[in-house]
Amino acid sequence: MPVLIGYFSGVMWILALGGVLINHYSIAKLAAFWGIMSGLILIHMSSSLKGFSFTAWVLAAVGLALMYPDQITTILGFSTEEWIVPLIQLIMFGMGTTMGIKDFYGIVRMPRGVLIGLGCQFTIMPVLAVLLAYTFGFPAEIAAGVILIGSSPSGVSSNIITYLAKGNLPLSITLTSCTTLLAPLITPLLMKYLAGQYISLDYLGMMYGIIKMLFIPVILGIIANRILRSRSTLIQRIMPAVAMGANVLIIAIIIAVGRDSLLMLGFALLIGAIIHNALGFLMGYWSCRVFGMNQVDCRTIAIEVGMQNGGMAAGIASDMGKAATMGLFPAIFGTWMDISGSFLANLWRKSFPEGLDEREDLTKLI
Repeated sequence: MPVLIGYFSGVMWILALGGVLINHYSIAKLAAFWGIMSGLILIHMSSSLKGFSFTAWVLAAVGLALMYPDQITTILGFSTEEWIVPLIQLIMFGMGTTMGIKDFYGIVRMPRGVLIGLGCQFTIMPVLAVLLAYTFGFPAEIAAGVILIGSSPSGVSSNIITYLAKGNLPLSITLTSCTTLLAPLITPLLMKYLAGQYISLDYLGMMYGIIKMLFIPVILGIIANRILRSRSTLIQRIMPAVAMGANVLIIAIIIAVGRDSLLMLGFALLIGAIIHNALGFLMGYWSCRVFGMNQVDCRTIAIEVGMQNGGMAAGIASDMGKAATMGLFPAIFGTWMDISGSFLANLWRKSFPEGLDEREDLTKLI
């Protein structure tokens, strides 16, 4: 069966290419649609490719949003742009159900790592964002979106990649928890002083938006986790799949809404996202090496720095009514970081530092 699906997918992509060559775009779009769908089925059926299923869904969402923007931006007469903030709240609630007081023990157990990680998180990416926005000369609201993703906290994706890379997961979770709770204060402050030249910003309004979108759902998730207790395990099993689905939908909506800007600036935005993400990994890692941290912690903080909460950034842009402009770079960055993070995790997993017991290290992940 997988072989037949693979052949079918290949034929569809050949038809899509043929449709483009003869300028028959309706055939090309239809063939590409079935090529994408059959490709997704093939990846889910393949044990060797299943680890890339989320990345495949993200890429499929981008492709479908570019081909069928009207069908995605409006469903049953409703504007899907209005779904972005509720979807972010759903994701953050799910994150809250996996959190507890124990996630902040790392502040006491690993104070040096946490302080260095927080310092790197809220300095490296914002500064790089300003330099990129200036270097590429993006339009004002696009440039503000670059700075927005740089000023955002890390997200759940960094915890997943850290686990796959055999990093220090307790440190990763503590940093993600801390940056998420600090975001209502720090992100608006960074945006006010770094992006104020591009757009007018209401500090208190942005703070309220982040609290509403991020802080409150996380707190409610933590409360739900404590109240339900025995039933919380079921929620924790369901929420990762829900969160991934919500992330894919958010990316599709942002790409569809900002399709015109993406077609005009897409290559520059992708290059900017690749540079931003790569330098985040690189500078996060070597900043920690300068402070004499061990290799595993350096890798962990590098992942935290290089992987931002793209969903939150897109949600802020949508809350400001600028999803098609400010939200575009966060969507592209979020798509790329999932791809690069997966490959980085695979590379680091294969080069686990000598002298560490893999089994003992993995027990720390619990």
